[in-house]
Amino acid sequence: MKVKICGLTTESAVKAAVKYGADAIGFVFAPSKRRILKEEAMLLSRFVPKNVLKVGVFVNETKDIIEEIARDVSLDIIQLHGDESPAFLHSLSRPAIKAFSVSSVEDVRAAINYPADTILLDAKGDKYRGGHGTVFDWNILHSLKGQRFILAGGLSVENIEQAKKEVDPYWVDVSSGVETNGIKDSQKIRQFLQLAKGGCHDEK
Repeated sequence: MKVKICGLTTESAVKAAVKYGADAIGFVFAPSKRRILKEEAMLLSRFVPKNVLKVGVFVNETKDIIEEIARDVSLDIIQLHGDESPAFLHSLSRPAIKAFSVSSVEDVRAAINYPADTILLDAKGDKYRGGHGTVFDWNILHSLKGQRFILAGGLSVENIEQAKKEVDPYWVDVSSGVETNGIKDSQKIRQFLQLAKGGCHDEK
């Protein structure tokens, strides 16, 4: 199972994600308590090796701004959480993840029919698009067994093993589940990665 640690805003959090084996790290450039400025992300990206993907999260942003940030931060993937059309997604210069808030089988069907490189399934939540730490009913995902998608929404050290058993996603995306009092917790990052990947990860 591959793991993305999202909403990183500090050097210590980025270094912990890399040290303990994250496959991708996420910078949020959309309205959120974890929002980061382009200049800050540029500095943090220096601590991300080439084998770890850098993902930028956007919500209904203009193409020009997305492309500027992607270029300056050297993003590998663009993650869209808004109302972006397939045409908009396919006009981008980098591979894209399209995120969907789901609460029913119908929502899941709509998501899998969207022509994206990868889809991310999250819980419906508050005023922000994603990142609110809520688990949705995984039973609505039974039709996706064997398909590649990203599971998000309320994942933590307490339920990641259950998610592996019941959902078996190709990727998982965690943010608030590796925080303590709203701040990324290096030990929770370590523990989550160990549990998600099924064993201890050698420190780099």
